[in-house]
Amino acid sequence: MQNIDQIKSFLSKNQSNNILNSLMDNLKKGLIEYWITAEKILDNSGVKLKKPDFNYYSLEKNFFSLIFLYSYYRADISTDRIVLYATINQCLRGMVTGCDNILDDEYKKTIDTDLPEKGYKFRSVLDIMTSDRILFHILQKRALQGDISYESVDIAVDESLRCLLKSGAQEASEEEGVSEFLKPEIVLSGIHHYKTGILFQSPWAIPSVLEHSDTQSLTDIKKSLYDMGMGCQIMDDMVDLAMDINMKRHNYVASLIFHSDTIEKNILEEDITKGSFQSSDSSYLEKFPLAMKDAAKVSYEYLKRGTEVLFKDEHMFMRGFAINFVTKQIGAESFFKENN
Repeated sequence: MQNIDQIKSFLSKNQSNNILNSLMDNLKKGLIEYWITAEKILDNSGVKLKKPDFNYYSLEKNFFSLIFLYSYYRADISTDRIVLYATINQCLRGMVTGCDNILDDEYKKTIDTDLPEKGYKFRSVLDIMTSDRILFHILQKRALQGDISYESVDIAVDESLRCLLKSGAQEASEEEGVSEFLKPEIVLSGIHHYKTGILFQSPWAIPSVLEHSDTQSLTDIKKSLYDMGMGCQIMDDMVDLAMDINMKRHNYVASLIFHSDTIEKNILEEDITKGSFQSSDSSYLEKFPLAMKDAAKVSYEYLKRGTEVLFKDEHMFMRGFAINFVTKQIGAESFFKENN
């Protein structure tokens, strides 16, 4: 299995004319622009922004951001615009992460400040509000420079909300809990399609406004991101099986089990009746080897299809690395032994 050290080694040995190194540089510039703008916005606000550490720019922390920048490269978008979109994507990331934090009662940091660590709900609110304002600031700045039209600023800002609302609306539909196990295919087409598939295409919402290009190649690129998102969501469902059942959320793997004609359905029903599982048990899926195998296969097929379309032949090594990286990042390695 390829790991993060191998990819770093490749990058360090191929400094010249290497698109991945160039994109990492573009990403760093975009993240710096995000942080500098946040610093200006929060100046004299009573909240002090902390300087980002090295990990803020690391590949581990920004792997999906790199994937999105690679999709712009595949669409022949200029380097200057790629840097702009790197900043925009960090804004979208701040909004999405902030919302997820509040909904999931956790805190994953986007903007580091001197606010109390235990006040993570307001930290999340601040991440959302600040990211939204950064987005407007950088687009307005580009308009003042003549890079984009003033009319496109409002259109782009509005589109940034629309692209996130479909996923958000789906999340809202589960807040009070669901009362049934939908069929697996309906979970994919009616739930995860909006929850994560379309969400992975959101980095193209504003470029689609500003670039004015819509080719078959671009359609394929967007579809590759969609497939990667769907593959990642199924992995999430595998790891979060116990938690999702406990919180009464839609889960593809739970639906696979419930709509099967195997003994695994009986085991699941008995566990639900007795409450004999811990919602934090990420290994709960191991009780259902048949469903685990089926889910792993579907997830792997999505990820394989997405990476094969996205990456050029000369970057073929990134295909396997991307799949292995997200598998490890999500914590699903033990469920994918046969495919690695």
